[in-house]
Formats: sequence, structure tokens, C-alpha cells
Amino acid sequence: MRPALEILREAPSGVRLTPFDAARLFREASLLELGHAAHEVRRRRQPEATATYQVDRNINYTNVCIYRCAFCAFYRKAGDPEGYVLPVEEIGRKVEETLALGGTGILLQGGVHADLPFGYYEEVLSFLRSRYPAIHRHALSAPEIWFLAKREKTSVRDVLVRLQKAGLMSVPGGGAEILDDPVRKRIWALTKAPVREWSLVHREAHRLGMTTTATMMFGVGESFEERVRHLDVIRTLQDESHARGAASFTAFIPWTFQEENTALDGQVEISGGADYLRTLAISRLYLDNVPHVQGSWVTQGKKIGQVSLVFGADDLGSIMIEENVVAAAGAHNRMTRDDMVALIREAGFVPRQRGSVYDR
Repeated sequence: MRPALEILREAPSGVRLTPFDAARLFREASLLELGHAAHEVRRRRQPEATATYQVDRNINYTNVCIYRCAFCAFYRKAGDPEGYVLPVEEIGRKVEETLALGGTGILLQGGVHADLPFGYYEEVLSFLRSRYPAIHRHALSAPEIWFLAKREKTSVRDVLVRLQKAGLMSVPGGGAEILDDPVRKRIWALTKAPVREWSLVHREAHRLGMTTTATMMFGVGESFEERVRHLDVIRTLQDESHARGAASFTAFIPWTFQEENTALDGQVEISGGADYLRTLAISRLYLDNVPHVQGSWVTQGKKIGQVSLVFGADDLGSIMIEENVVAAAGAHNRMTRDDMVALIREAGFVPRQRGSVYDR
């Protein structure tokens, strides 16, 4: 096995990390040396001294979910008085507010609601496409899509074809958590979408010409090796999509588990800023085929979000006009467009607003 310093010297020049290399970096590399190597990779991939951000809105069309993931504070059981399903008109009102604030896209996803007919999703997407054609529709995570395929007794591809016809434009990476089935089983997420099924949804979306994003929620008691397995799932799938000349992952977005109001509250050691930055930097080094890595100011706060720009991140995501899921678990950081621009400038970069698929 290569020493950590040798790995860090070679990574910026394009030498691909092995899973053993990544695990060694987690355990042995100094934080500042990791940050330096990741920043060199970021500069090689994005030579301009810019950092991007987006103005969009997370619209959670329902909080009713048949799954009871231990890490989630957002879901409600069917019949719960706090459960809701947004009517199409209310979703339209939220889109109008987003457009008025200079927004370019929405992230539309929710709980996995067992009783919502397929027609609801088609109606929402087609309504948004016809009424607000300028808004990018980044919608429905792998667990939602996989559940629809099971319930409709059809293939994931057929579900995606119908959704794309209705107006789906790209697929978010939600539902990834840690892409290792033993971890998913422990945090009650296995039946929601095992690793094979999560990957299948993204593979089929790529084949249909839709870009997707990849995410990782870490800090739920997983080992470093399990984090590396997650990264390897993403890198391998990206290699496959590139080999086919298909669409692919546009970005990787890691963030830390937030415990408040969840069943895991007090059960795991929470990841702090140092662990977040270490994981972010290793992600940038390992995912040599993913163009963008996003820093998470939402879970880590503005200052760590700013530092992430010199630890491999080239993007700070959305200003989050609306966000409900991690807020339910205790993350209450907020950002305006002026805040975002100032944050990026103070870090020494030129801020640029982008769209949902990293178009500027």
C-alpha cells in the first residue's frame, strides 16, 4: 500500500486512487495536506477562479412516507394529522415565487407516499412544463422512482420514460445516504432502495439522456471503508455512463447527518467540521470522473461552507429559498443571494450563478 504522502503527491496529476488509498487517507493524511491536494484537483478541473451557486427551491410535495428511516425527522405516517400532500396549484405558487426571486429551477421530491396515483406525478410535471417552461424540473429521487416501478408492476425505465414525457428533466441524488447495504439496513433504509436499485435508477436515467446528481449523507456510524464503498459505487457507475456516451452525474454533494428529532438522536457520534472537510477532500480526489463537488453550507454553516471552496468544492449549491428536510432535523442555516455572493468573494473566488445542470 502506498504511503499517504505519496498518494497525495500523485492524485493532483491524475493518478486514480484505489479504495485502499482512500481508506488510508481517511486514517493517516493530515487535514491541511488533504485540503491542498483536493484544491489542486479542483484547480485542474476548474482553472478559472470562480465558484458557482444556484437560486432554486426545494419543494417537498408530501411528507407522508411508508418508510421509517432512523435518520429522518421529516416523514409522517399515513393518517398523521401533520401529514400533507401539496395540490398542484400550491406547487405552482411556489414556482412563481421562485421565478420572482431570480430562481432557475426547483428540486421536487417528497416522502414515498403509497397512495398517490402515478397520475399525480404526471399532472404536476406536465403542469409545470406548460405553465412555467423556464423553470428546470429536477425531481423525484431513486426511492420514489423505484417504488413507483414496484407499485405499477413495470420497469424503472418505463417509469422514467413516462415521467420524462410528462416533463421530468433531471434526477436528484436523494436516497443515497451511504451506498452500502449493511449500513442501509441498520438505519432502516434497505427496503427503500438497496444499492443495486438506487444505481439502476441513475443508470437508466443516464441512458435516457437525463443528467443526475450523486449525494452522500454520512456520520451515521459508518466506517471509513463504508464511505469509500459509497464513493466507489458512484465512480464505477460514472465510468459506465461515460463508456456508453450517455448522460451522467453532474455533481457529487456530501453532507453530514443531522440528528435532532430523529431516531438516531444520541445514538451515533456526530461528524463535525474537520470530518466533513476530510470527507469532502477525499471525495474530490476519488471521484476523478465527476466534474463538480458541492460544499454544504446548509449542514455545516456558512464559514465551513466557505472553507470547503479550498478543500475541493467548486460550488456552494443553492441559496435554498425553501428547505424542509434537514431543517426538521435541526439544521436552520439560511442564505440570501447577497450573502452567497459575499461569501464566495470573501473566500477569494468570483461568484457565478448557474442552472440546475451547471449551465451558466
